[in-house]
Amino acid sequence: MHQSKLLETWVGVFVALGLVSLFFLAMQVSNLADVTRTSKGYRVSARFQNIGSLKVRAPVSMAGVRVGRVSGVRFDKVSYDAVVDLTIDSEFDTIPLDTTASILTQGLLGEQYVSLTPGAEDAYLKDGGKIDLTQSAMVLEQVISRFLFDKAEGGAAKSEAETGSADAEPAAPEAAKPAAAPAPATGAVQLPGASP
Repeated sequence: MHQSKLLETWVGVFVALGLVSLFFLAMQVSNLADVTRTSKGYRVSARFQNIGSLKVRAPVSMAGVRVGRVSGVRFDKVSYDAVVDLTIDSEFDTIPLDTTASILTQGLLGEQYVSLTPGAEDAYLKDGGKIDLTQSAMVLEQVISRFLFDKAEGGAAKSEAETGSADAEPAAPEAAKPAAAPAPATGAVQLPGASP
């Protein structure tokens, strides 16, 4: 009886630890753990033709270091672009104006994030600034369909070239042409029925 109660207590402790671990894991995956950090900083925006599956609170990194978070995603009804609001931490206040923003993926099936590549201008991004140079997210379906289309086009061109050369009439070889009869010798007359 005493041993059974001890076993039940240990099972309860392990279940409680498992639930706490799952809670912290969910906080890390959903990026809710550092919402307070992203609220202190300045906001800039960037326009993309396609953002893929980029979500709010996705990391913004530069040279592999997280410098901020995505604070908003909206659709522009006039230009039909996606406008992404980035909150950059206030300690990173020397990001050049001609910085490039790209949407990349962490790992093969990981979450998408915004990567910043610094430019060379002496002026820096400020609160309310805009990043003009952007590169949209790579959509896997579009890459695969483009690859298959290129393969189909290449195969069609190759088979067309092969059938075009096969349909062309081959030239008759010189040896297959009948040989011309030899001309009679000058001054010699050949009579019909006479052997030469």
